[in-house]
Amino acid sequence: MIAEATHLSIAEIEAGLEAVRLSPKESGVLELIVRRPRSEVRDVLEEGELDLKVGLVGDNWIERPSDRMPDRTAHPDMQLNVINTRFIDLVAQDKERWQLAGDQLFVDLDLSEENLPAGTRLAIGSAVIEVTDQPHTGCKKFAARFGNDAQKFVMTPLGRQMRLRGLCAKVVQPGTIRREDVVQKVQD
Repeated sequence: MIAEATHLSIAEIEAGLEAVRLSPKESGVLELIVRRPRSEVRDVLEEGELDLKVGLVGDNWIERPSDRMPDRTAHPDMQLNVINTRFIDLVAQDKERWQLAGDQLFVDLDLSEENLPAGTRLAIGSAVIEVTDQPHTGCKKFAARFGNDAQKFVMTPLGRQMRLRGLCAKVVQPGTIRREDVVQKVQD
């Protein structure tokens, strides 16, 4: 059973941002892998397979329609949702609640636009993913789980620049990822 938590105010979120700002810039750690086999179901994995076509194998991303696509199919640049562990830890207040965010990859890494512009590649295990230009925005579910103030804050100019709600990525090299793998910027 996942613990209930009180929702933080904007002031409390702002007070906790210093830890998020201290996230590593070049190399971090994959702290959690979450597969969503169907709506509202979460499988926490020790190991996962990243695939060029389906993203995280067993995740339902490929079945999710996107209003950003003319035919409402899954958006190819939104295969993976990646979130900063320091931020989700702040708003979730309990590691057991992290998975409620709905992201697949939880990393201790600076996800800001400045540090990881679209096109940046990250090696994780034997796989490589690429940051895309698609914005990852909060939703009603995020607000319900972590609070309206958390949802409002991730949508502020600062929240967007820091990508507090996370970023979208796609698989560019398939491979195996494991919890505690190094997440490393790939140098061209």
